[in-house]
Amino acid sequence: MIMAQAGSIELDTTSGTPRTLLRGDWTLAHYLVLRERLANQPKPERVDLSQLGQLDTAGASLLSDWLGAERLGLLVDQASDLPAERLALLRTVSSALRDVPVVCPPPPPSTTREVLEHIGTTVSGQFLQLRALLGFLGLTLASLVQSLWRPRRWRITSLAAHIEQIGLNAIPIIALLTFMVGAVVAFLGATVLEQFGATIYTVHLVAFSFLREFGVLLTAILMAGRTASAFTAQIGAMKANEEIDAIRALGLDPMELLVLPRVLAMLICLPILTFIAMLCGIVGGGVVSTLLLDVSPTLFLNILQTDIPVQHFYIGLVKAPFFAMLIAIIGCLEGFKASGSAKSVGDHTTSSVVQSIFVVILLDALAALFFMEMGW
Repeated sequence: MIMAQAGSIELDTTSGTPRTLLRGDWTLAHYLVLRERLANQPKPERVDLSQLGQLDTAGASLLSDWLGAERLGLLVDQASDLPAERLALLRTVSSALRDVPVVCPPPPPSTTREVLEHIGTTVSGQFLQLRALLGFLGLTLASLVQSLWRPRRWRITSLAAHIEQIGLNAIPIIALLTFMVGAVVAFLGATVLEQFGATIYTVHLVAFSFLREFGVLLTAILMAGRTASAFTAQIGAMKANEEIDAIRALGLDPMELLVLPRVLAMLICLPILTFIAMLCGIVGGGVVSTLLLDVSPTLFLNILQTDIPVQHFYIGLVKAPFFAMLIAIIGCLEGFKASGSAKSVGDHTTSSVVQSIFVVILLDALAALFFMEMGW
């Protein structure tokens, strides 16, 4: 049995003019070996195809790539010693590859173009996210209005459970955090105001900051990290387990069953937690004032009663429902956007926290500018 031999490339100088001899089998079985040999082989001036062995389309395409389709066609016309079937194969491959247009690789994009493209993609994504948020907000409000006239569809048990989870369980951490922040604000205020002999105004600093800003802002940020992430994880896990599809199959509305109890619970709990945060922050500032500034609790309360207008309390408290609505809506929306994988649930949970905190701080800054311009 004669074993097939891979094709070879030899230089023949016996006839005076050097020429390249192609021998052996140029077939698919020897494709890798032949490609390696041709990779380091320069294009010859004269080629002799008369001693080719077995040949198929793989070998013919290699010859066409090495010599060029047009030159291979000229060599085929001159190689009268080859069998007719090999001449036909080489002629067909060379003519087919000759008609293939040369595709030039696209030029690499410039750095400026990549930066602008990234900016455009980010802005477009943010616009789509804002549109989805507004649409989901409208859908939630429509479901809320429809369910108000149908007491049988109220989810009292679910609402009570979420109030306990969102409100009662969050009181310790809200109280501790705001107490410590109030103490820090009072300490820093006393340190700075002492240089001007106005340490008594530390009481005003603590009261203004917690009634207008810190009370509602710290509470909203904590709820964004604690509750919005929980909403996203819960709804995302339900969607991954196809429980939401099962709810729809039973003829129930996921908005009424999953979203409305969470939104209403947040609307109820966040103003209450804000009030607790205001009290604890002022108490923390009062403790520091008593210990460092020799301001008695009676004097501290007297200053609060006489020098701090009640409108600051209203300004801080009126922002709580808006923050609550946005935090709950973002948390639920990201949960519905999660897909069936654990990675998707984690990514959307992180996204809900980031978006909630960003929206809360942005809205608080806009509200502060508005109230300042209104003279409130």
